[in-house]
Amino acid sequence: MSILDSLPDEPQEDPSSPTPHNHWLDKEQQLMPPQLKADAPLRMVETAFLASTASLIWFINFYFPLGPVLRIFFPVPIALVYLRWGKRAAWMSALTSGLLLTVLMGPARSLLFVMPYGFMGVLLGATWYRRRVPWIVSIILGTLLGTLGVFFRLWLLSVLSGEDLWIYLITQVTEFIEWVFLKLSLLVSPSMFLIQVGAIALIVLNNFIYLFVVHLAAWLLFDRLGNPIPRPPHWVQVLMDYEG
Repeated sequence: MSILDSLPDEPQEDPSSPTPHNHWLDKEQQLMPPQLKADAPLRMVETAFLASTASLIWFINFYFPLGPVLRIFFPVPIALVYLRWGKRAAWMSALTSGLLLTVLMGPARSLLFVMPYGFMGVLLGATWYRRRVPWIVSIILGTLLGTLGVFFRLWLLSVLSGEDLWIYLITQVTEFIEWVFLKLSLLVSPSMFLIQVGAIALIVLNNFIYLFVVHLAAWLLFDRLGNPIPRPPHWVQVLMDYEG
């Protein structure tokens, strides 16, 4: 028997068992904190920026009204947050806008923005997300929310002022209906039920037209930003091509 045969066998290395170097690397990786996603800071910055943009539009329009121009864009920044970063970011944007306006203008005026325009931005973003819902559905849903917002505004301002502003609205509608009856040569006075129905119909019609204009502005704007919304009806596309 030779000397090589008498030497003890060396243990074979198990490829599955970690080497000391690899074991040290595994421990180092466990001790390292998890890395944040690359888009997390961008989501936070865009959400805060668009929330402050919505608040600034409301703030400027309140003290320096420029007609219906700025009013069109009240819900647009929050809807854009939903399209870019989803539902949670949109709700955070609406909440941040309300808190910022509370600091700048007080809680009552911030509520007038959150209801309905903050909620409307989230609603429009949800209907436009992934371009699923046609315009007529999102316009009708926004019209219902906007109508509720008008009644909420009348209730809140009536509580704060101590006067029933619904009566003031009814008076304005009564004068308008009487003028229409006079032009039509109808020698009857409108009933109170007809006046109240007319007031509600005017509120709904005003919100319907407003939501259509908001959709039109968002369609033209978001396509250029790379966040398209559902396509408008064919007649709208034909009209816009004709105007262009």
